[in-house]
Amino acid sequence: MNSTTASTLTAQLHAFARAITADTAPPDTDELFRPTPQGGPPRIEIYRHAYRARLTDALRENYPVLHRVQGDEAFDELAEKFIAASPSQTPSIRWFGSALPAWLAANSAQLSHPALADLARMEWALCTAFDAADDSPLTVNDLLAHAPEAWPELRFTGHPSLRLIALDWAVEPLWHALSDNPEAETAAPEAQPHHLLVSRQNDQTQWRSVEAFEADLLQAALAGESFAELCERAAATQGEQAAAAVAGHLRVWVEAGLLTA
Repeated sequence: MNSTTASTLTAQLHAFARAITADTAPPDTDELFRPTPQGGPPRIEIYRHAYRARLTDALRENYPVLHRVQGDEAFDELAEKFIAASPSQTPSIRWFGSALPAWLAANSAQLSHPALADLARMEWALCTAFDAADDSPLTVNDLLAHAPEAWPELRFTGHPSLRLIALDWAVEPLWHALSDNPEAETAAPEAQPHHLLVSRQNDQTQWRSVEAFEADLLQAALAGESFAELCERAAATQGEQAAAAVAGHLRVWVEAGLLTA
């Protein structure tokens, strides 16, 4: 294949992609398509429909509880608008929908309740935590192997599956109820600013709500603050018990496999 032919083919493929993914097929792509053998119009709409249907299916798979709350019709309408605003940018459809939580937060009118943007954030965190890379977790014995004089400079790295997300609504009960029973009766989430900690342990995703002190401490640790700096941070609220408080949370994180060696 010479360079001219390759360039022409590349241009045709890009035009074909535009014809499938755009809201309406661009006029400059008309020459790509021929009528059917029976003389009917080109069947580009088959591809256009399949493209959107598959992306909608991906959103349903990645956000199953949001789909259950919204219902088929409302969720499909939401998906159609999201696909138009944020076309797929990754080779793997597995990661389609990463921008949905932020898009929902900016387009809350698409939701039956504003808390559902937080529900989407929780679902995406669970989704990505499950598929995150693996790494050797830090153990209590690893910590005890450090000499006392080395502790002030110790720094910690989060496991690849660790997610700490800020939420404005208590969406966990809603997620739990509808995950167990799609037909469960549920109440609207209550406004409750807090953090949610998501991770994977033994090939299972797990989550728990986190109090403000622990969330602040963990965020600082993941940002690279040393043990001594964490203790200084904790002293503002824990006083003389700051070191013990930091060590206690550190042990909890290590035993849960949240940090890596």
